[in-house]
Amino acid sequence: MGSAFKPQDATPLNEDWAEYIYRCLDCRACETACPSGVQFGELLEQARAIYEQNVHRSTSHRFWSDLVFKQILPNRERLDLIFELMWLYQKLGIRWLVQKSGILKLMGQLGQMESLLPTIPPPSLKYTIRDVTPAIGETRYRVGFIPGCIMNQVFTETNLATIRVLAENGCEVVTPRKQTCCGALHLHNGSRDLASELAKQNIDAFEEEQLDAIIINSAGCGATLKEYEALLENDDVYAEKAEHFSHTMRDISEFLAEIEMIPPQGEISRRVTYDEPCHLLHGQRVKSQPRKVLQTIPELELIELTESEWCCGSAGIYNITQPELSQEILERKMVHIAETDADIVATGNPGCLLQIQLGIKKHNLDMKAMHPVTLLDYAYRGVAPEDWDE
Repeated sequence: MGSAFKPQDATPLNEDWAEYIYRCLDCRACETACPSGVQFGELLEQARAIYEQNVHRSTSHRFWSDLVFKQILPNRERLDLIFELMWLYQKLGIRWLVQKSGILKLMGQLGQMESLLPTIPPPSLKYTIRDVTPAIGETRYRVGFIPGCIMNQVFTETNLATIRVLAENGCEVVTPRKQTCCGALHLHNGSRDLASELAKQNIDAFEEEQLDAIIINSAGCGATLKEYEALLENDDVYAEKAEHFSHTMRDISEFLAEIEMIPPQGEISRRVTYDEPCHLLHGQRVKSQPRKVLQTIPELELIELTESEWCCGSAGIYNITQPELSQEILERKMVHIAETDADIVATGNPGCLLQIQLGIKKHNLDMKAMHPVTLLDYAYRGVAPEDWDE
């Protein structure tokens, strides 16, 4: 499918055409519903790439696009610096002053984006992730781990929890330093060529390792990583390597459900509802596994969420590029979340965690949004809910 479309095959590339391809959530629910198995996500990403390659964008659009997708996301040092500055912005109380001043209301979309910014963990935390983490007890598996770019900056504790859970289950965890951004956001934005280069770098980073699986805990990243095979199918050098890489990828819940998982002993006496990330459900076809993993936790009460398979409105960069539509979709999701009266909303994607946490705050609900692996880690470590950080 990688070379199916050429620019000359497309209908006229005008603003009306662009409106349709960029207003789509790319949630891929249509793939699950389609009886013919059409891979619409792949078609949409190619359509966006065709548009970006053949339409003249404004100077400001090109500047910001190049800055984010070429200069920041693939560059770990620059990303570290930006998030260290964000941490200082919050730590020194500057954020509180900015929010109280009312200036964000005057900043339009940029001000709305600030509300999505979560509490940034101490920058030093991510440097505690080791190149190789030994298994606890007998080594049963040797797995690779992809901490991600934004995931590792914002949800560092979730990454550490993932590594601890894998080690508890007899996994030696390898985290190569040479890996980079997976390219998921680049594909959402139509930057297909750059995504291909990032894919090659990641394949090279893991190529020399003998691994039973490569683990990811971010649904959106995982869907892209599993589709390197399609992204590079016409590359003479990387096609076969990409196929092997894609077939080795596993979401953390998917992997734990496949192996003889060691059940945790610590109790979590909380009501938990599970919201399904679109790219985990529709992109990776992983549905029952996260529930299965959550149900191994003693005393946890799993409450089914109405329309759990519906998008929350985060959808990669959708809450930034289409903020109004994103909020409308979130409002529908929050109605059903509130109905569960849960203590915790579990979901396995960073964008979904941020979006749902924003909805919880907006509606003043007494809930938290957490990754399922975070709950599992608490249960393994015997950390009681009353001891959790606020």
